[in-house]
Amino acid sequence: MTHDKRPLSPDLQIYRPQLTSVLSIMHRLTGIVLSAGSLLLVAWLVAGAAGPAAYHALLDLVRSWLGQALLFGWTFSLFYHLCNGIRHLCWDAGYGFELTAIYASGWTVVAASTTLTLVTWLTGLFFMGAGI
Repeated sequence: MTHDKRPLSPDLQIYRPQLTSVLSIMHRLTGIVLSAGSLLLVAWLVAGAAGPAAYHALLDLVRSWLGQALLFGWTFSLFYHLCNGIRHLCWDAGYGFELTAIYASGWTVVAASTTLTLVTWLTGLFFMGAGI
């Protein structure tokens, strides 16, 4: 038995990622980020139950640039996963399978996720600044 030295399909050296494959990978990655972010939520609840010292230590972490970056990524992941989940529900109902609709809905997911993330963070920063 001989083994041909043919590249695997698709050959990763010539493969060009398409919007649909990138969005599919992003959906999986954002699901992982949401799961990991849930650990932060659990840590917040545990710190609150453990007392003021533990709560303020976690609050310091969350208020740091790293904590803010993690929360921003978690927020985007939440909205991306939500919007792409709605897109998949439309597909489950049999809508949006034309190629133009697939690309339009894909870009809509990206735009809506980005917009919702920015609106959420800008609203939060506004209310923090207003002292509400």
